Amino acid sequence: MPIVPDVPAYGGDQDDDRGAARLSGPLFRDEPQPQYGTPPQYGAEPPYGTQPPYEQPGYGTPHPSAPPQPYDPHGTQSPPGAQPAYEPRQQPHGDPGAPYGTRQPPYGTPQPPPAPSPIQNPEPMPDAPQQQPPAPQKKSAGRDLSAAIGVGVGLGVVIIASLFIVKAVFVGVIAVAVVVGLWELTSRLQERKEIKAPLVPLAVGGAAMVVAGYVRGAEGAWVAMALTALAVLVWRMTEPPEGYLKDVTAGVFAAFYVPFLATFVALLLTADDGPWRVLTFLILTVVSDTGAYAVGWRFGKHKLAPRISPGKTREGLFGAVLFSMVAGALCMQFLIDGGSWWQGLLLGLAVAASATLGDLGESMIKRDLGIKDMGTLLPGHGGIMDRLDSLLPTAPVVWLLLVLFVGS
Repeated sequence: MPIVPDVPAYGGDQDDDRGAARLSGPLFRDEPQPQYGTPPQYGAEPPYGTQPPYEQPGYGTPHPSAPPQPYDPHGTQSPPGAQPAYEPRQQPHGDPGAPYGTRQPPYGTPQPPPAPSPIQNPEPMPDAPQQQPPAPQKKSAGRDLSAAIGVGVGLGVVIIASLFIVKAVFVGVIAVAVVVGLWELTSRLQERKEIKAPLVPLAVGGAAMVVAGYVRGAEGAWVAMALTALAVLVWRMTEPPEGYLKDVTAGVFAAFYVPFLATFVALLLTADDGPWRVLTFLILTVVSDTGAYAVGWRFGKHKLAPRISPGKTREGLFGAVLFSMVAGALCMQFLIDGGSWWQGLLLGLAVAASATLGDLGESMIKRDLGIKDMGTLLPGHGGIMDRLDSLLPTAPVVWLLLVLFVGS
């Protein structure tokens, strides 16, 4: 037999009036109020301590006899005459500086426009000092001139001493410059373009090319050039075939650009007045570069080739031609046997053109590689290749014109 609970189940007669129950309140309206004190009256506060605060009929819910209040979803309204239990910590819109505790006006109430701030448009003080325009900057050489001059003088002493004492020593100086230049060029190609031109066959073949040109003349230089190119092709075969074409192409280009053109300096040295011919070649090239730099830095306004070398100007080219022609006339008249001043003018003009083209050519290479200098071996100059840029293409021009003017 099932056990019947003492408490009636839900849904019986005891639930018919459950909606009339109130928390701590009477069950029916006509029941007497609990006699804890004076019943609460709206609009007047009961005496302090007369009713327990948590047993008042209206705590948490409105009193049964209270008039109905409008629906307040936020719970911010209070009965008439009652003080709010707390102040909402809100700020009116548009007034971030209002103190906390200020009640926000009802939604839709028109707000007066904010008062203009006295510091919105401050007027400059009459006694404020006016900003002075920046002083014009002086033109900068772009390099450390003291270091550049010191290194240039040191190199000149070494070259002249080896040139006029023992010719073979000067040939060794050319070979060392060629090897260092090849190292700088191949290193920059590998760093910037990932082109691995083989350095070992280039260095050995380049040095042999210079020596062969001094010993066997132009024929020996051409044979050494061909063997060096062949050595580059074979040496590169020891590595994977990926990138073979670009590597050997760069290697053959480097062999022609650096050691083969430098061989013409050794060919100049083979003549009876070879040291004076080499000295004329060096003087004209250095004077051309110096004239272009001095005139372009002082008077240069019109760019010569802005996409290749923004620093070069037409005025600088005019200075290079002028200085080189004057130096060529003097050198051909006083240093070269059988030379004449008018030959020197033509020689100086040709040197100015070839030196400028050689400088622009290396500038094109450096722009393609995204570098400023080929190296940092020479303070104030950059690398060896930065000094050979105008010398290398000028050497065959000077050799050819001197052969035409005064013979070999």
